Amino acid sequence: MSKYKIASVAYLNSKPFLYGLNNFPFKSDIEYTVDTPANISVKLLNGEVDLALVPVAVLALLKHYYLLDGYCIGAKGPVQSVCLFSERPIENCNRILLDYQSRTSVMLTKILMSKHWKLYPEFVSTEVGYENEIKNETAGLVIGDRALELKSKFKFIYDLSEEWMKLTGLPFVFAVWVSLNEIPDEIKSELTKAFQFGINSIDKVIAEEEKKFIGIDVGNYLTYGIDYIFNDEKLKAMQLFLNYIIEIEETVV
Repeated sequence: MSKYKIASVAYLNSKPFLYGLNNFPFKSDIEYTVDTPANISVKLLNGEVDLALVPVAVLALLKHYYLLDGYCIGAKGPVQSVCLFSERPIENCNRILLDYQSRTSVMLTKILMSKHWKLYPEFVSTEVGYENEIKNETAGLVIGDRALELKSKFKFIYDLSEEWMKLTGLPFVFAVWVSLNEIPDEIKSELTKAFQFGINSIDKVIAEEEKKFIGIDVGNYLTYGIDYIFNDEKLKAMQLFLNYIIEIEETVV
């Protein structure tokens, strides 16, 4: 039997999941790789992996999909790692540099600009190193570990999960575990246990990771910034977000 292939992001926020994958005594033949959200999405769409932790916006591109119930990368307030950075108030910025690593955060930025702030700046695609161009009237969306590292460098920081909650009163879901095919029961059962094991071992994860992320409050981020449980409230939030994506894209067309 071939191995069941899983792909996850390598960001700090996914470390509890990776801890579970590394330390749970699997009986099934499972292997996993890590990559950026954008690359993982391509791998899933191309059938290179069986299950992937993908940005929620990818779901809008799929005709059918299966979720691994119970777990996600979400937030019930400030997430800390998906932010707009600028030298000026956001209403005084006329260009927004969009992080190239995740479609979800890009779409969230566009939704908040239109529906929350009522602003219509120029959106600019980016490449590696674009963070250096965030200055004057140009703001920048930065996600993941790089966002955590930029906290002390900008006067104005807008946490997009916090702003979403102001707009909707709901939490936000950044990524979910998705398969294009039905997930085998034995795989589903073992992954559920493995991910819960990782979340239950959060103190060990924090102890490991805070050695690597000097100057970042890893404990606060993994305990209070990220919420890993996918429940009915987050499902409602996710569906609203996907509906907003349709509205935004129809407006652009």
